[in-house]
Amino acid sequence: MSEDKLLPLQGIKVIELGTLIAGPFCARMLAEFGAEVIKIEPPGSGDPLRKWRKLHEGTSLWWYAQARNKKSVTLDLKQPEAQEIVRKLAEGADVVVENFRPGAMEKWGLGWERLSKLNPGLIMVRLSGFGQTGPYRDRAGFGAIGESMGGLRYVTGYPDRPPVRVGVSIGDSIAALHGVIGALMALHHRNVNGGRGQFVDVALYEAVFNMMESVLPEYGMFGFVRERSGASLPGIVPSNTYVSRDNKYVVIGANADSIFKRMMNAIGRPDLAQDPSLAHNDGRVARTGEIEKVIGDWVAAHDLAHVLDVLERADVPSGKIYDIADIAKDAHYAAREMIREHRLKDGKSVKLPGIVPKLSATPGETKWVGPELGAHTKTKCCGLGYSADQLQELKRRGVI
Repeated sequence: MSEDKLLPLQGIKVIELGTLIAGPFCARMLAEFGAEVIKIEPPGSGDPLRKWRKLHEGTSLWWYAQARNKKSVTLDLKQPEAQEIVRKLAEGADVVVENFRPGAMEKWGLGWERLSKLNPGLIMVRLSGFGQTGPYRDRAGFGAIGESMGGLRYVTGYPDRPPVRVGVSIGDSIAALHGVIGALMALHHRNVNGGRGQFVDVALYEAVFNMMESVLPEYGMFGFVRERSGASLPGIVPSNTYVSRDNKYVVIGANADSIFKRMMNAIGRPDLAQDPSLAHNDGRVARTGEIEKVIGDWVAAHDLAHVLDVLERADVPSGKIYDIADIAKDAHYAAREMIREHRLKDGKSVKLPGIVPKLSATPGETKWVGPELGAHTKTKCCGLGYSADQLQELKRRGVI
C-alpha cells in the first residue's frame, strides 16, 4: 500500500484502557483499519496477555497479533498523575475503549461523565460482563460466564454429556465485535448526523445472547427449550459431522431442499431424492435418524478425498474439519492472504492472521506487530507537554 493511500479510519484516535481479550480485540480491529490506538498498560508487567499461551523469548505469540498497530504507553492508573495523563489523552481522542468492571473508571476519575465533559464529542466503548446497569453490574464477568448466561454453553455439546465450551474465547470476541460496530455507528452519528459523543454499553452476555437465533421466540411461543445436539444443526436436516473410512471428519450441509435431492442422487439413493415426504425440511426432520444413518454409512465406506470429490461435483456444501496445520498449508487461505509472515525484533518469522474484513479500496494492514512494553510512553507524554525531567520523576515514582 502506498504511503499516501488513506485507510478508512485514518485520523481517528483511540485510547485503549483494558486487558486480555474483549477491549483489546475491539481496539485491535480499529487499529488494523488505520486508527491510531494508544494502549495503556501497567508499568513493569503490562497486559497479562503478554504472558498467555505459547511464548517466544518471554512474550506471547498471541500478543503480536492482538496488539498489532498499537502504541504502548505505561501508566499506573491508581496514581493521580497517571489519571491526569489519560484525561489529557482523552481530550484529543475520538474513542476510548475500556473493559474494566463497572465503577473502576469512575473510581479513577476516568468515567463517562468526567471524560465527556472534557471532550463532548468522545465515544466511549464500555465492555463488561453484565453491562453498566442492572442488578448484576458489579459481578465479575469473564467470557465463560457470559457464554453461559447468554445461552451458548447450554446448547453446546452432546445431549448425554455436560455442556462444553468452544475451543477459543468466543464470548469475549463476540463482545469485541459488537464494540467495534457500536463505535462505528456512534462515530457516524457524530460525524455525519451532527450528533454528540455517547457511550456504547456492551455486556458480554448480551452480545452472546444476540447470536442465539430463534431460541427465545421458540420458548416464548411453545415453551420449547433447545437442547444440546452434538455436531448436528437442530431442527435442520441433514446438517452434521461424519467420519470417513480413513478416520477424518467431514461436515455436510445438505439441508436445502434442492441440495438434499442432489446429494441423495450423488450417493446412490435416488429413492430418497424422489420421496415426496422428504421434499421439505419438516418432513426430513421427522425421519432424521434414517437420513443420518444413510449419510453416515456412505461416508464411513469411503476415504475423505472421495467423499469430498463426490459432494463437490454434486454441488453439496461440505468440507473437512481443519486443524491449524491444514489452515497453514491451504491454498485458498494463501490466495486470500490470510496467512501473513512478519519479522520480530530478533529476526524470527511469525505467522499472523490476515486482516478481516477485506475492503476493496481501503483494505486494512499490519504496520507492525504488538509493541514492546512502554515503547511509546515518552513520545506520547512529550506530545502532551511533559518535559524530560518530569518524565524521569514520574518514572522514578512508578507513575509511568
